[in-house]
Amino acid sequence: MEIKEINSRYSELAESDCCLSCGGAIDYAKPQPGEVCIDLGSGRGTDVIRMAEIVGEYGFVYGIDVAEGMLVKARQNAEKFEIFNVRFIKSDLEKILLPDGSADLIISNCTLNHASDKQAVWNEVFRLLKTGGRFVISDIYAIEPIPEEYRSDPVAIAECWAGAVTRNEYFEHLANAGFSTIEIIEESAPYVKGKSNVASITIAGKKSNGCSCCH
Repeated sequence: MEIKEINSRYSELAESDCCLSCGGAIDYAKPQPGEVCIDLGSGRGTDVIRMAEIVGEYGFVYGIDVAEGMLVKARQNAEKFEIFNVRFIKSDLEKILLPDGSADLIISNCTLNHASDKQAVWNEVFRLLKTGGRFVISDIYAIEPIPEEYRSDPVAIAECWAGAVTRNEYFEHLANAGFSTIEIIEESAPYVKGKSNVASITIAGKKSNGCSCCH
């Protein structure tokens, strides 16, 4: 799906009651006062605002999203709740407009599977984290490759599984990016979507000087 189509679709969803999350990464992330955090696929900004309140005046939170409609709604929500230690950035996840080592914590809920180049996204997560920084990511993987017919299907996209890769591919991306000590927090049993079987997963990891991946 082209970026223009994604922008349009998710900008419309900003005004709907649709919930696009497949997990609660923030519930496991435990942001700390003074930390800098990033939410990939920040949507209406709910998790960004929650983290901003926790990290306090000496911390900061960035929300990254490609859809202008979502960003507008997120900025409105931050203003409504008088949250000022936040910034919402329009950016593809494959090339995020922030400097190396920006974050103590990166979270995401069911967003990485939408990216066309998932290895590039995980490389960005590694680049953006400080040494010792951590991520908590909730996402969906496929039990077997997703049939091509679903890759541009609007329902499959909205349900966050059209772009899912297999479990092996998912962990290969993590290893290739340089992450070590990967923890599986939650992992569902496979369930049926269309002609596919998928599973939900929440994982956590840290950026270290090592490059081995254990899972």
